[in-house]
Amino acid sequence: MLKLIFTGLLVLQVAFSLSPSFVSAATSRGSRRGTAWKTLSGAAPLVVARGGFSGLVPDSSQLAYNLVSVLSLPNTAYWCDVQLTKDGVGVCLGNLNLANGTSIADLFPKKATTYNVNGVATTGYFPIDYSSSIILNNLTLVQSSFSRQSLFDNSLPILKVEAVQQLNPAALWLNVQHDLFFTQHKLSMRQCIISASKTGIINYISSPELGFLQNIASAFKRSKTKLIFRFLDPQDTDPSTNQTYALLLKNLTAVKAVASGILVPKSYIWPTSPSQYLLQHTSLVTDAHNEGLEVFASDFANDVSFSYNYSYDPVAEYLSFVSNSVFSVDGVLTDFPVTASAAIGKPLIISHGGSSGIYPSNTDLAYQQAVKDGANIIDCSVQITKDGVPICLNSADLSIGTTVTQTSFSSRLTTIQEVQSESGIFTFDLTLSEIQTLAREYQLSIVAVMQSPYSKQNLLRNPAFVNSGSFWTLPMFLNFTKDQLISGILINIEVCQHIVLITTFHIKHSAKLEAII
Repeated sequence: MLKLIFTGLLVLQVAFSLSPSFVSAATSRGSRRGTAWKTLSGAAPLVVARGGFSGLVPDSSQLAYNLVSVLSLPNTAYWCDVQLTKDGVGVCLGNLNLANGTSIADLFPKKATTYNVNGVATTGYFPIDYSSSIILNNLTLVQSSFSRQSLFDNSLPILKVEAVQQLNPAALWLNVQHDLFFTQHKLSMRQCIISASKTGIINYISSPELGFLQNIASAFKRSKTKLIFRFLDPQDTDPSTNQTYALLLKNLTAVKAVASGILVPKSYIWPTSPSQYLLQHTSLVTDAHNEGLEVFASDFANDVSFSYNYSYDPVAEYLSFVSNSVFSVDGVLTDFPVTASAAIGKPLIISHGGSSGIYPSNTDLAYQQAVKDGANIIDCSVQITKDGVPICLNSADLSIGTTVTQTSFSSRLTTIQEVQSESGIFTFDLTLSEIQTLAREYQLSIVAVMQSPYSKQNLLRNPAFVNSGSFWTLPMFLNFTKDQLISGILINIEVCQHIVLITTFHIKHSAKLEAII
C-alpha cells in the first residue's frame, strides 16, 4: 500500500483561496489565549500541589513534593495541611484523622478515640494524642485513597512544616483546617504558624474558619503572605462565625476585609446537572474579582468522575476554569499538578477530528467546538468518495464512525487487504450524493456516530449528542477556517494505490489535492 501522510500547518492562500487574515493569524499567533490572562493580576493561574503530587504518591511526603519540582511548572506552590501534635509541633498531614494517610492503625491497633470535631462526634486517631517524637519517628505515610497506587506506602516519613520549608519550594501554602479543634485542646495553631513564618517564607495561609484568619491578620499585615478564606460545601457551617458558607458567599465584602482571596470547590464555579453535564457557569469569579479578591478553585483530580463535557480529559476541565472568554481563576488546587501545569503552560493544541470527544469526529459541531475550546490547529483527514470528492473523515471505512452498516449500503461490504485486513464499506465505493441520500434517510448528517474508546467499560462520551453533526467536504472545512482565530490547519492525506486504480481517480487530475502535495 502506498501511503502518503502529510502532517503540517498548511496555510495555502493561493491553492485554497484563504483570506490574508487567516495567513496573518497563522503566522502571528502562538496561542488563542494571547499573552494576558483573565486573572485578577493578569498573570498566569497558580498551580497549587495538594500535598505535592499526592495523586501518585502519599500526600505530603518528601517524594510527593520533589516530584512537583521535577514535573510541574517552576512556580508551582507546595500545599501543606498543618496538624498539631500533642506537644504542639506542626506537621504536614492531609487529614486530621491519622488513620487516613498514615500507618498508625497498624502500630496502635484498637486505640482509636472519639472527639467532637465541629459539632460531629468523630472516631479515629488524632495527632493531639501523640507526641511529635512518635509521629515523626514511628509512623509512615500511606495513600489516603484506596483506589490509588500503594507502591510507596509505609516507606515515607511524616514531615514537619519546617522540613517542607527546607525543600525550598517556589511558593508555600499552609492550610489550617481545624484551628478551633486544636484551640479546644489547648494547642495554639496561631503560635505554630507565626513560628514557621520566622524560619522561612510562607506565601499563602488558608482556613475555612474566618475567625482564625482574623486572629492572625495583624501578625502578617506587613508581610507578603496572602490570607485565603476557604469555602466548604455551601450547607456546611464555619464554626468560628456560625454562618453557613452559602451565607458567607453573599458577603464577599466582609471576606475582603480579612482575606486577599478565596478558595472554593470547583462546583461553586461550574456546577453540573444530575446527569453530569455542565450548567451555566456562575458569576462568582467575576464578582470576587470585582471585590479585589483572588479566586482559587479546589477538588481537581484526574481519577474522579467529572462532566461529560470534558470527555474524560482532565486538561479540558482545567482549561474551562483558566482559559475561557469570560474569566480565569487565579489558581487551582490539585492532586495532579503535572496535568494542571500542562493546561496552564499553554501547550500547542491540535484537534483530532475537531472536538471528537464532545461531538462525533469530523462534524461541523466538532470543528466549531474545537475552535471555541481554544484549539490552535484543527485537522482534516482527507478521504475520497467514488466521484472524487475529498471529505473529512478519520477513516476511509465508513463502518468506523458512521451507521452505514445499518442501511441499504451494507451490501457493499468488501475486504481490501491493501487498505485494511478487516471488511469495510469504503468512501471510494460511494458517491457523495449516495452518502447525502443516506444521511437524509436516517435524518443524520452523513450518519455520524460518537466513538468511545472505552464504551465496553460503559465510559460513554457525551451520550446526549451521539449522532449529532454533519460531515464536511474538504472545501467546506477550508472555507470554515478562513476567519477563525487559529494558528493553522493540519491536513492528513492517505493515498492508497488501490483507491487510485479502482476509482480511476488520479491525484494529478485534482487541482485541490495537487496543491496540497
